[in-house]
Amino acid sequence: MSKRTQRPSISDTTPPDIQILARTDAFSGRLIHLVVDRLRLATGEEVSREVVLHPPAVAILPVLTDGRILLVSQYRHSVRATLWEIPAGLVEPGESPLESARRELREETGYETSDLVERFTIFTSPGFTDERITLYEARSLKRVSEPDSHEIDAIRAFSRPDLTSMLDAGGITDAKTILGILSTWQQDR
Repeated sequence: MSKRTQRPSISDTTPPDIQILARTDAFSGRLIHLVVDRLRLATGEEVSREVVLHPPAVAILPVLTDGRILLVSQYRHSVRATLWEIPAGLVEPGESPLESARRELREETGYETSDLVERFTIFTSPGFTDERITLYEARSLKRVSEPDSHEIDAIRAFSRPDLTSMLDAGGITDAKTILGILSTWQQDR
């Protein structure tokens, strides 16, 4: 199997021994929708589960020809911090995840590529949300524009030793970014 082989996607099926009895809308906003599901578990017990419905998203691990990885800095209000992250964003209506990945890469970094490979799909926090992110690796990057200043605060290329130091010191705390970096290093072994 090639190092860059596409992996299967996450299943969308509810186990047959779980019954969804009712769904109540609790909140609907610009980005998220909160529902409360009433379930019957396999044991027969009835429980409620609050679920944040979230549009699908993509993340891109941009790898320069010298092996450095591009990260973007963005203020994330929910955690009251500016974080170093790989570029990411929502899949817009009518777009495929691949089209979204190309668009987000260009908007957030100013780079384009013809070498975009799907790596894996993750659930970000399956205890309460259905948000899933498909991670792509981008190589053979070409600078075509400046990053969108409304999208990010800064962009910077980091070497493996820089990233190792940042990870060890807690300077990168975004899960999708950590997974992307570590998965690429695993493939490079």
